[in-house]
Amino acid sequence: MGKKTIVLGVIGADCHAVGNKILDYSLTEAGFHVVNIGVLSPQEDFINAAIETGAEVIMVSSLYGHGEIDCRGMREKCDEAGLSGIKLYVGGNIVVGKQDFQEVKKRFMQMGFDRVYPPGTTVATAIHDLKEDLGLLEAVVGA
Repeated sequence: MGKKTIVLGVIGADCHAVGNKILDYSLTEAGFHVVNIGVLSPQEDFINAAIETGAEVIMVSSLYGHGEIDCRGMREKCDEAGLSGIKLYVGGNIVVGKQDFQEVKKRFMQMGFDRVYPPGTTVATAIHDLKEDLGLLEAVVGA
């Protein structure tokens, strides 16, 4: 079994690249094949990259606060493109202003995202979740 493929990018009119590069490096070091589409990426770029590479996960980041607007309809577009089983992750500063994260998470889950991360989430958390969701966690001996 080869490396699992993740499409990574920054959605919408967001040009914040530092976190994207950190995620790319960290996910690659963790053993994933990362297809980084970069910044200023529309939904269609994520979806096309996932189709072209056979990706198991699309990981969307947004730092400028408009992720909720930029991500609307993404699950439906994935389904229409034949990616109904793909995992959708989103994180960063994904809404404008200070909002209760549980409410934000609920809205993104209703939009079809599998994992929703608040600002300040560690890369280790995302890597653990990826391994869990993709069946890559090794069973604990004696558990």
